[in-house]
Amino acid sequence: MVAGTHSGVGKTTVATGLMAALAARGVQVASAKVGPDFIDPGYHALATGRPPRNLDAWIAGEEALAPLAARAGQGAEVLVVEGVMGLFDGAGPGPEASTAAVALALEAPVVLVVDASALSGSVAAVVHGFHTLHPRLRLGGVVLNRVGSAGHEALLREALAPLGIPVLGSLPRDDQLAWRDRHLGLVPVVEQPGEVRRSLGRLAALVDRHLDLPGLLALARRAPN
Repeated sequence: MVAGTHSGVGKTTVATGLMAALAARGVQVASAKVGPDFIDPGYHALATGRPPRNLDAWIAGEEALAPLAARAGQGAEVLVVEGVMGLFDGAGPGPEASTAAVALALEAPVVLVVDASALSGSVAAVVHGFHTLHPRLRLGGVVLNRVGSAGHEALLREALAPLGIPVLGSLPRDDQLAWRDRHLGLVPVVEQPGEVRRSLGRLAALVDRHLDLPGLLALARRAPN
């Protein structure tokens, strides 16, 4: 499960880039998206070459999530699920129908994407809060997004080290990797397929270089079948 601290943190960039980078290495990757979203799955389909799926506890019911996820991952080596909004943001004041609820239903380890562009030492407080809020949620690692420099990354890693939560990579701030947004989110793939394909190739190469793909695969393999 690729989750974020809030909307706009870069979940789609990290999740889609991870799918594309793994596929480029020859890994059979399947994808799913939390919620009824239809735009993000279009990016997933380009990255994986497989039909995307949606996992929505509010519409389908929590008991349907595991069978839907199993169907999504059939024939694949790994299923990458992209969350929605912030990790604990649900249909009401609690975590119902949230990314966290889906991760718990699937017993899926969570990779938390943190927008580090305006953080240094405070990143530890942010990650610590997400790690400890729910006792059964498995926070398997952190991906730092929009990191400004090597020095900035070193500060972030130093701050996070006492938590014992693996940093599974960091992506630099790069405007070329930002798909043009609208007020309701990403532009659908069908409107700019050529531009999206070119961006996806650059993103896959960047993810392969900056994220710990073996570590992420090992984390996924610790999830129950």
